[in-house]
Amino acid sequence: MDVLADFRAKAKAINGKVVLPEAFDERTLRAAEAILKEEMCGVVLVGVEETILSDAGKLGLDLSKAEIINPEKYDIKEFAEFFYEKRKKKGVTPEQASEIVKQNLFFGALLVKYGIVNGMVAGAANTTADVLKAALQVVGVKPGLKTVSSSFIMVTPDFLGSDKIFLFADCAVVPNPDAEQLADIAISTATTRKSLIGDEPKVALLSFSTKGSAEHELVDKVLQTKKIMDERKLDFDYDGELQLDAAIIPSVGSRKAPGSSVAGQANVLIFPDLQAGNIGYKLVQRFAKAEAIGPVIQGLAAPVCDLSRGCSWEDIYNTAALVLLLSR
Repeated sequence: MDVLADFRAKAKAINGKVVLPEAFDERTLRAAEAILKEEMCGVVLVGVEETILSDAGKLGLDLSKAEIINPEKYDIKEFAEFFYEKRKKKGVTPEQASEIVKQNLFFGALLVKYGIVNGMVAGAANTTADVLKAALQVVGVKPGLKTVSSSFIMVTPDFLGSDKIFLFADCAVVPNPDAEQLADIAISTATTRKSLIGDEPKVALLSFSTKGSAEHELVDKVLQTKKIMDERKLDFDYDGELQLDAAIIPSVGSRKAPGSSVAGQANVLIFPDLQAGNIGYKLVQRFAKAEAIGPVIQGLAAPVCDLSRGCSWEDIYNTAALVLLLSR
């Protein structure tokens, strides 16, 4: 199952554009060339045109079709005014705003905010904290949510006789979510699944208890999460609290949670905290030889995807496809 090839094909049909603000990094340049060669989307690189083209030439890369924007030569007045108005209560002055918006990550995020590009891919040369800082201060959180989180796409081979795609969350961002944050994470992950996979999410709120089999404050948090989700009147199937086997094994689900629309059929697994989520995805990745794609940053008002600083150029290339799909 070549999920990434499918993502790239779907992304190409969007006819969009992504910004890669780390054009000083060789991996970014190689990814840009691959994106342009495949005609997956347009590419905006941030930096000094002469330097970028010189670096590309030394690597034997053709970036003639890339759009290169130098923030120092761009009319940043509107960007600076927007950022000042948004951050003045935090002590940012107009002069500081004018300098901040010329920084690569903030400039890239502003291109997303103003709809000049569909989304941004960064993190090859910057920390997750820096990427999220720019995204949160410029793009902000999606209306109706208060939490930015992450999910992993887990392509699991030969699960009950066939390959299956699960989404796991949160595995990378929120260490110990409260019930409201956990509800936000569940809603964001359902949206991510609809955008990327295109099928209907069935969301399991995981616990060590199934339908009252145990009593504990940790179980209470999951129950409160479901109550919050009930109040929001959502348009997808969800249930909890469910143990993992009750969530994904039909025979166990029908026995432990009869009548549930999710038990035994879950394709989105919401872990109660970051420790469980991070351990869970790595166990499945290593023991089941699953392909882990991500993390996908979710909950933002517009797509900004983070990378590991140990990523390859192929990771940047594939993540650009995710950004396009999330922008739909």
